[in-house]
Parts: sequence; structure tokens; C-alpha cells
Amino acid sequence: MSLPTLFVSGAGGKLGRLVIEALKSRDYAGKIVAGTRDPAKLAGLSGVEVRHADFTDKSGLVASLRGVDRFLIISTDQIGDRLPTHLTAVRAAKEAGVKEIFYTSMPNPEAPSEIPFAHEHLGTEDAIKATGIPYTIVRMGWYMENLLGTLPNNLASGQWFTSANGGKTNHAARLDCAHAAAGALLRGAENKTYTVTGPEALSNAEIGALASEVTGKPLSVVEVSDEQLAGGAKAAGVPDFVVDNFLLPFERFARAGKAALLTDTVEALWGGKPVSMKEFLSANKAALTRAA
Repeated sequence: MSLPTLFVSGAGGKLGRLVIEALKSRDYAGKIVAGTRDPAKLAGLSGVEVRHADFTDKSGLVASLRGVDRFLIISTDQIGDRLPTHLTAVRAAKEAGVKEIFYTSMPNPEAPSEIPFAHEHLGTEDAIKATGIPYTIVRMGWYMENLLGTLPNNLASGQWFTSANGGKTNHAARLDCAHAAAGALLRGAENKTYTVTGPEALSNAEIGALASEVTGKPLSVVEVSDEQLAGGAKAAGVPDFVVDNFLLPFERFARAGKAALLTDTVEALWGGKPVSMKEFLSANKAALTRAA
């Protein structure tokens, strides 16, 4: 019997590319298909078959999914507008005869949620389950890499303003998220939902202390109100969309205790321990200390 054909959507993106590399690292002997809106991005990628996969083109996606056994739907980057295209991908999978569906979701997307785009993930999860096709949902913790967008400036100024009020977040390295998704694909659908986390949930004050320890730069974490945080961020030039859809909602999510999950998903699906926050910050010391 031949091994299942694995299809990874969004293979030209950061997470998708890591999933492809993870599958290859396990010397998977079956066919690996890398799906992307822009096949030119994957020119020269060896050991896989590259296919055009555009979630806005249902008929084209159905054609690309013919013969696929396991389909990983990586959530797209069109935040606020992606549920319709996700639903198109789910319908295309059913029409193409895909045997198992996998999806990269977010932690605790159930309503009511502090996160404006949580309904996009929950709606996709529900649509997948409604197909009757065996599935595995892999909910990805907030990426540690996201911190590299803010911590360097915080360290440069010596202050980190937050309204999380001590709420903790269990960040996960993007590579650990990719490993979990790849592991789920290799195991096969289990009709289960996993959440990927790192080994510890930390408050912003605890993350700040680790960043200070790693870089040698003092960093004071200052608790403020949502209104003060929003006002300061917008005054500093942070776009309203980012403040209203990411900064404040993530602070509220942590404050509500919804980001502090601790799971063994990385070990269960892939093997080995997930990267700790200190390990991640140490590996990215140069990025943390770049000029603001």
C-alpha cells in the first residue's frame, strides 16, 4: 500500500515552508505536495511537488487537491477577510475527495473572545468538522517571533508599557508550531484538537526580565490602562489597525487568562521539548539589541 499524499497549503509562507522542511527531515517516503498562490516562490525546492493553490479559486483548488490524502490548511494572512476563503478551501477538499483535513487555528477561539479574528478560526474549525471528514485541529500559540517586532524598541527605550495586568502568555516558537503540524500530518487525523505551547506561561514582566538578562539592558515593565496603552502606541505611530486588532486584544486575552495554556503537544506530535523563552531570546540576542 502506498503512503498517503500530504498537501501543505501556504507552503511559500514562513510556517508552511517550515512544515515542508520538517516533513522532509523525517525522510517521509510518500509524496509531499507544496501548495502556494505563487509557485515561483518555491522554485528550486527539492523533494516535493509544487502545485498552484489559491483559496479564492475553488475549481483550481479542487483540481490541485485531486489524489491528495491529507490536506493541511494553513490559515491565510488576510486577517478579517479570510473566513470565506477558508470555507472555500474546506469545500474544495470535500469535492476533491480529500481523506483527512488538518488546520492551523489559534488558542481558545470560542466566543466570546477578546480577539477580533477568533471567529474566523472557530468558523473554519466548525466547517471542517461539519464535512464529516476525519480531521485534526492544531491551535498555534502566539509566536515567540512576534516579540521581535516590539522588544528591541522596548529595550532601546528601557520601558515596556502593557495593560495585561500580570496576565500570562505561553508563546511558542514558530518552528515548534511547524513541527507539531508536520507531526499531526504524519500521524493522520484523530478527530482531536491540540494546542501548541512552549514550556512555560510568562507575564510580560517575566519576559522583560529574561530579555534584560539576555541582553544586559535594563527594562522596566509598566502597567497602564487599555486607553493609555492605545493612546501611547498611536502617538508613537503604531497604525490604528494594529492597535485595535492585535495590541489591545492580545493584552485583554492575556488578562483574561486565555493565553496561559500549557500543553505537551510538541512532545506528543513531534517529540522533544519545545523551545523555552530564554532559549529563544538568547538565540535572537542580535535582533533584540539592534538599533531602534
